[in-house]
Amino acid sequence: MSLLKVSGTKIVDEQGQETVLRGAGLGGWMNMENFITGYPGCEHQIREALKEAIGEKKQALFFDKFLENFFTDADAAFFKSLGLNAIRIAFNYRHFEDDMNPRVLKESGFHHLDRVIDICAKHGIYTILDLHTAPGGQNTDWHADHGSHIANFWNYKDFQDRVLWLWAELAKHYKGNKWIAGYNPLNEPTDSKHTRLIEFYNKVHKVIRAEDPDHIIFFDANTFASDFSHFGDSHKNWENTAYSIHDYSVYGFPGAPEAYTGTDEQRRRLKRSYEKKRQWMDERGLCVWNGEWGPVYARKQYEGELTDEINTHRYKVLEDQLKLYDADRLSWSIWLYKDIGFQGMVYINPETKYMTLFKDFLAKKHRLAIDAWGADDTSVRHVYQPLIDHILEEIPQKYQNLYPSPVWKFNERVTRISRNILVSEFMVKEWADHFVGLSEEEIEEVAASFKFENCMKRDGLNKVLTENAPKVAA
Repeated sequence: MSLLKVSGTKIVDEQGQETVLRGAGLGGWMNMENFITGYPGCEHQIREALKEAIGEKKQALFFDKFLENFFTDADAAFFKSLGLNAIRIAFNYRHFEDDMNPRVLKESGFHHLDRVIDICAKHGIYTILDLHTAPGGQNTDWHADHGSHIANFWNYKDFQDRVLWLWAELAKHYKGNKWIAGYNPLNEPTDSKHTRLIEFYNKVHKVIRAEDPDHIIFFDANTFASDFSHFGDSHKNWENTAYSIHDYSVYGFPGAPEAYTGTDEQRRRLKRSYEKKRQWMDERGLCVWNGEWGPVYARKQYEGELTDEINTHRYKVLEDQLKLYDADRLSWSIWLYKDIGFQGMVYINPETKYMTLFKDFLAKKHRLAIDAWGADDTSVRHVYQPLIDHILEEIPQKYQNLYPSPVWKFNERVTRISRNILVSEFMVKEWADHFVGLSEEEIEEVAASFKFENCMKRDGLNKVLTENAPKVAA
């Protein structure tokens, strides 16, 4: 165990020896996401709907048991057995502060976060603390948990000031903990002006350093951690800082232009996308961290007999990305550790109480494509195409590409707002009503579905990660 810091392009320990961090993101836990745990919409919506459906006591029981079961000693032991050495913990600001009672610290937020940090430390796993959700929403997506496509975090100074206050509290609490590799102050920002993000990073760097001069700070690029092109010489203000890209490939998702087989042209595109994201750091000799990456996987209940073939192509994407990363001795955190079967290294057994309770609902969600992540819109494309055509006909081309274009393409913007925000909102109470009539014992059984003992392992993915982890992992 050693306190880590940035030295040039590398992360090093207290003796100056390089430490390459390789692991996964613990998403869907202290920052729940719809595709990870199977609900529609955003976390704050389902929390409120469940309280209305079954009352505050039972609602609190479910979410507390969910948090307790989602990551335990057994998870950490398995994770370490793969040779991995770092977990990026995504968390929601609402665990530490209420919107109606801002700047009043909820000490309860530290209960589960401290528990998992300590469990990881016991097994020799570093943690990186990732503020995945900020007041007002720091990006335009569901995982910022604001229920809109407007990232109002950038439009209101008070939202930003609340996050500065929160990071001061977090840095004060975790100062000196050597098993924490560092702080990731803001996940996937989307600042349409590009300058407000840099101003915020200047402020949050100073705030953290005032309380904690030692831990690494990991700054995400703008536009979903893909674009450092507007950062200029801003890095000169930030010591002991690494820079985070999220290197997702279109070949790892439904809707890819073609099946990935590793042709010269496909590998060229894969490499070009990766190199473009890290270009700003490479030109300045800065430390790069790949905070998220990885394909999603086909499931037999949806893709049927094509499942194995699809996943063979997805594993090939994974393997070719890892070859690029190995060549650069890159630290990375694949997305993600645990879910209900779409992307996780482990996933909930389909025979558990949660999965059987929501089996038909999950099939409906998939058919309606109400989650944005990896959506297959085959069944509903005809519903939304007239709306897309209508806007294309009425709006001049020069007005069609709104930020965060080109990450959000025109068609995707229309369907994200209409499908993933509007239609999903109508399904929130339907999700919550599945709990109506359940006893406290049954609710605990539902939450227990997320225990490691009730999970299955994605062996193909874990094998590839294990083969890559020992080469450079500390």
